[in-house]
Amino acid sequence: MKNQYHSGEKIFAVAPMIDWTDRHCRFLHRQLSKRAVLFTEMVVADAIIHGPRDRLLSHDATEHPVTLQLGGSDPAKLVQALKIAIDYGYDEINLNVGCPSDRVQSGTFGACLMKTPDVVAECVSAMKAVSPVPVTVKCRIGVDDQVPEAVLPAFIAQMIEAGADALWVHARKAWLQGLSPKENREVPPLDYDLVHAMKRQFPGTFMGINGGIQTLAQGLTHLDVMDGIMLGRAAYQNAALLAGVDRLIHGDDATPVDWNAVRDAMMDYAARHMAEGGKLSNVTRHMVGLFSGIGGARRYRQILSTQAMKPGAGPQVIADAFAAVDLTALDENGLPRPDDAAGAC
Repeated sequence: MKNQYHSGEKIFAVAPMIDWTDRHCRFLHRQLSKRAVLFTEMVVADAIIHGPRDRLLSHDATEHPVTLQLGGSDPAKLVQALKIAIDYGYDEINLNVGCPSDRVQSGTFGACLMKTPDVVAECVSAMKAVSPVPVTVKCRIGVDDQVPEAVLPAFIAQMIEAGADALWVHARKAWLQGLSPKENREVPPLDYDLVHAMKRQFPGTFMGINGGIQTLAQGLTHLDVMDGIMLGRAAYQNAALLAGVDRLIHGDDATPVDWNAVRDAMMDYAARHMAEGGKLSNVTRHMVGLFSGIGGARRYRQILSTQAMKPGAGPQVIADAFAAVDLTALDENGLPRPDDAAGAC
């Protein structure tokens, strides 16, 4: 299997986000970009080993390239979870060393692992020994009273020594006490310069940057130094920007998104999901922010938010919502045309 992190190509990824980047969300995002790397929500190793693994790991074949993000700190359990996950066809396994939530900390994984790099290195080494796909790490620049300039270079060096194929670095410190997960995404200052310096210090290792990037144009400025960029909430809350990824990041031919095809794909997908006993709203909740800033977006959101919840609602709700949007106001990158943005609602 091709190791995308050894190809020399720049990479765009949608960040793993708990409660957001589930399989329905990823299916939508794949309709907008064929090249973006899509990350699952973090899945705890114990849940895979002991829980409903089909529900946790199943995904649509069209999602590839798709990365499973694991949570855990026990090498043996991570290896066991990885072996199970590989049978589901994931293209990459990523270890979460960045989530600051109390629930994650109580399980001794996530951002608190920045304090125990030896443990992380042991986990990475164990997974690399059995994995047929890349094993990567997503981390912060430090936590609590750590001095990022001191701890981050040593942490990265240790991950490389352990065999990590790539590092995705959220350019903020995490405060494990005193700040909520939301505040940890916004309050600690961004230090892009430090992350850029890490790439220069370790030029032979793929390194991507995450945190605070709101647009593809902002992301492109990082690619002058970094190997990859990762967007989280910006990509979720205004998913249409993903329509520009293949051209702007990868240099593919500029082919305008066929929004009618996107609509039809989502309707077909919703119908399949409902036939399996699922709810229409499981799919449509991820579509609400698709046309932010476009004429008709307010009505689009209203239709999806209200009609999809009604008893008996079916995929036609998606068609009705799309019909409310002025799709001519979107350029080939899925973004509002300058002349239309001012009048968007």
